[in-house]
Amino acid sequence: MSRDRLNEEQLANALAELPEWTRTGDAITRTAETASFPTAIKVVDAVAEQAEALDHHPDIDIRWRTLTFLLTTHSAGGLTSLDITLAHLIDRALDAAA
Repeated sequence: MSRDRLNEEQLANALAELPEWTRTGDAITRTAETASFPTAIKVVDAVAEQAEALDHHPDIDIRWRTLTFLLTTHSAGGLTSLDITLAHLIDRALDAAA
């Protein structure tokens, strides 16, 4: 997977497939509420495994059962295909926990 920054067209196309994500500058974020605190932690555990496999790690804020994920590729100074891939994996982890 490329650590090259995505251009505006690539970002627009990628975000069209990620309706729960919002772009803020050089990052994308998603906030989701889970059924319980243990469920939130299960989602974080699932995301941690995927992130480790990709060697690409999100910023995660845990507030009881609400999770906020922030993705950016610091080494590229913006968003890359790694961020988009991880966003899809986070969506799947959240869907599986629902």
